[in-house]
Amino acid sequence: MTRMNDQIGRVLAGRYRLLAPIGAGASAQVFLAEDTRLRRRVAIKLLHESYADDAAFIRRFRSEAQTAAGLNHPNLLAVYDWGEDDVPFLVTEFIGGGSLRAMLDQGRRLSVAQATLIGLEAARGLDHAHRQGLVHRDLKPANLLFGDDGRLRIADFGLARALADAAVTEPSGAVLGTARYASPEQAQGRPLTGRSDVYSLALVLIEAVTGHVPFSVDTTIGTLMARVSEPIPVSSRLEVLAPVLEAAGRVQPEDRPDAAELSGLFLRATEQLDPPAPLPLAGAIVLPDAAVEVDRDPTMLPEPAEAGATVFTEAEGPAVADPMPGRLARRRHRKAATRAAREEAGGRRRGRIVVLTVVGLLLVAAGAVAAYLAVFPEHEVPELADQSISDIDALVGDLGFDVQLVGERRTGVPAGAVLDQDPDAGEMLREGQALTVTVNRGPEFVAVPADLTNVTVDQARATLEAANLRVGFVSEKYNELVVAGTVQSVPSGFEQIPRNSAVDLVVSLGPRPRTVPADAVGRPFDEVAAELGDLSLEVIRVDEPTLDQAEGTVTRIEPGPGTTVPRDSTVTVYVAVAQVEVPDVTGQDPISATEALEALGLTVSRVQGPPNRDVMATDPAAGTLVDPGSSVVLITR
Repeated sequence: MTRMNDQIGRVLAGRYRLLAPIGAGASAQVFLAEDTRLRRRVAIKLLHESYADDAAFIRRFRSEAQTAAGLNHPNLLAVYDWGEDDVPFLVTEFIGGGSLRAMLDQGRRLSVAQATLIGLEAARGLDHAHRQGLVHRDLKPANLLFGDDGRLRIADFGLARALADAAVTEPSGAVLGTARYASPEQAQGRPLTGRSDVYSLALVLIEAVTGHVPFSVDTTIGTLMARVSEPIPVSSRLEVLAPVLEAAGRVQPEDRPDAAELSGLFLRATEQLDPPAPLPLAGAIVLPDAAVEVDRDPTMLPEPAEAGATVFTEAEGPAVADPMPGRLARRRHRKAATRAAREEAGGRRRGRIVVLTVVGLLLVAAGAVAAYLAVFPEHEVPELADQSISDIDALVGDLGFDVQLVGERRTGVPAGAVLDQDPDAGEMLREGQALTVTVNRGPEFVAVPADLTNVTVDQARATLEAANLRVGFVSEKYNELVVAGTVQSVPSGFEQIPRNSAVDLVVSLGPRPRTVPADAVGRPFDEVAAELGDLSLEVIRVDEPTLDQAEGTVTRIEPGPGTTVPRDSTVTVYVAVAQVEVPDVTGQDPISATEALEALGLTVSRVQGPPNRDVMATDPAAGTLVDPGSSVVLITR
């Protein structure tokens, strides 16, 4: 899959700008993004490139995304949009509290009260989705997300079904995702109901309290098979939650409560517990390898940095967001608070340290120096050169330095690479002192011209070159409104891209050719004419006598059925007209005989014989079938 760092700045569907990576898995990458139309932060799940050419997956993904977008519940992650931009993607709300997985990975364990509350909220969200006919199929800690207020949202409803239908498999021998939290019926390949999600939720909550997933062994097969015959073992450590999870963890789905019943069990359990402590939220971990915002208009003031955030500073442009939110920032805040407490305590013990900047630096008490050195020990500064921004946290995060990031642009160096550090590697630095790290901000971004459509490719090329950009891949598509040979769209929809980047163009082929209806013959003329009119084709009617078809139906069409023609072409439609039988008018005077013939759509060409005598015969003879409007000769005695 494309490196997440390379995706930063990309705009999907002309609307969603990718700002920073959040996470990645075997099937998708997740980004913090900006909805440029509504000016709000969203989360983007960008699926693997391998799905782009899978028509069956795209159909399933589209269907499941539309269904998931229809879910509206406070405990379900809101799905805003979906689409395709080279690869399928899903747009959801972005919430900042992180996932249950992140909590557990930080070594956190939940109390029984906390787990019960999470179970109650999850069961309520599952019940809503199940009532809409959706089964999650992949309920796990990574899909349980929290807002800053601690409220739970379940993510990825519908996506697991689409991936399953696309035959997504886990690596051999791995216990990942569905396998780790799968129900017995999933392990056996049986049809799934909402009670499968109930079983998975029980496994998740047990892990959240105990740190252990029941039946989890070293292989996927072993994990799945271990649970097909035995109910979930529930530790007595789960107290009032134990009987609820035992019920949810029964082998046969019909023996388990459904999500609505489970929420009732959780609610009764909460009544026996004290209110839980606030959840130890991990925060939305934004991966640090590329979290640099695309440059904004330098004429505008930068947006205020979030509290506590480290800010890139640069002389020629505005500040941009901290590329390392997450663990490092949070650790920095914690250490700052600790240092403040230490200083306050130390001050009470040892007096004050007075700094006189006018006459120099003066330490009042030698004891204060010793106390200071004890509270803030020295550490050797590690070598950061040739590292990336993603490595900084691992290298210095536990040393207590006040890491300050400075942005600088340098060509030929990957974005996020460390360019310089102060102090240098090998020097000693005390906790709380500043370690300045200069990081490459990546290429200069330029605005994509807005006037690239409705012009020729050559004109677009000249405009792009003037903006220090170039033409990329040129594709062609039919367009009803755009003149053939002119640019109809710029598919990337980028507002700003790196200098000298290629911009793809879509050139109009003009209106799409029309296909003459293949089933026109034998249908009523009015119906066929209306269909041709809807195709922007001009219709000419020609009546054609026939004995084989009903009057008013199409006998033939030119160009023939199924023929492709340009829009606004003329199509000739031949219509069946029934023949007329010449009536017997013998014995009538010529005037009466003429009236009888004209009433049938025939004409009298002449009277052969005396005009004051009765008709003795006609030509054609009585009973003959002729075309409407044919001429008849009256023969008198």
